[in-house]
Amino acid sequence: MDLGIYRRNEEPARITGTEIVAVALSALWILVVTGFLLFGRDSGGSPLDSLSFVMTLLAVFLPVALIWVAATATRSSREMREDTARLQAAIDALRQTYIQSQQPGAGGVKPAVEKKLEEIAAAQRKTEDAIATFTSIRPDLPPAGPPKAAMPQPGVAEEQGSLALGGSAETPPNPVNVPDFIRALNFPESAEDKEGFRALRRALQDRQTAQLVQASQDVLTLLSQDGIYMDDLRPDRARPEIWRKFARGERGRTIAGLGGVRDRSCLALAAGRMRQDPIFRDSAHHFLRKFDQTLAAFETHASDADIAALSDTRTARAFMLLGRVAGIFD
Repeated sequence: MDLGIYRRNEEPARITGTEIVAVALSALWILVVTGFLLFGRDSGGSPLDSLSFVMTLLAVFLPVALIWVAATATRSSREMREDTARLQAAIDALRQTYIQSQQPGAGGVKPAVEKKLEEIAAAQRKTEDAIATFTSIRPDLPPAGPPKAAMPQPGVAEEQGSLALGGSAETPPNPVNVPDFIRALNFPESAEDKEGFRALRRALQDRQTAQLVQASQDVLTLLSQDGIYMDDLRPDRARPEIWRKFARGERGRTIAGLGGVRDRSCLALAAGRMRQDPIFRDSAHHFLRKFDQTLAAFETHASDADIAALSDTRTARAFMLLGRVAGIFD
């Protein structure tokens, strides 16, 4: 967005009626005082002493100074009114554009970040469908076995039955490693981010991580409906030890640094949505619980560098925003 709408155009100073009136009044006053000093005093009067000289200077220049103070204040007031009107017009134009873009059938161009989020969501849905349908394409897992046990052969029914029973137990998947976990919580950068989707597939194999990823995707989608995108937020970074305190159950002022989101417009929009939309409120509280549970398990084996990387993900930024709105950092 062009920030020029919030700056006053640099133009050469123009002489307005206020300055002309100030010059005229100053000249008139100086002429009056000069005439009084020249013609209003007796020619045989005593010369001016120091006090009289000072009082004369004040009588001449103090009214002139007051005239120009008033002229300057008038001009500043006029410029402030012009700036206010220009800023109000810009805000009205932005609001009108936003309203039109939210109307069904609006032909406006969606923001690039919103397009990216939609692409990521669509690609993630395809990935989840592929994972659920074609387990053999996972590079981390051994080839899938036959879907059904072989028919028992005559004479070995008992042995075959015991083999079928033993083979029905599934080996639990390996827990997701830290780099894949962090990358999955940041979501793929685009539809072409193959490494991001690979990390996401690995993370979805872990039940707790998959629940957090789904909850994060839900709140990110809901926040995008109000024009709130995690890539636009620049929260204050909290030290890893503060994240560890929160993961271990501490609350209050000791973990207040986690509420580092300072964007007032995003906070106001999220707070309003939290009060008015029960679906958004339930999704936000579900996401906060899942993040809290996952962080508590992650902190026990994560290094400070891992926690710092986690805090910079889109999921962590959503947690900081919604956590501050919900008041869990107070």
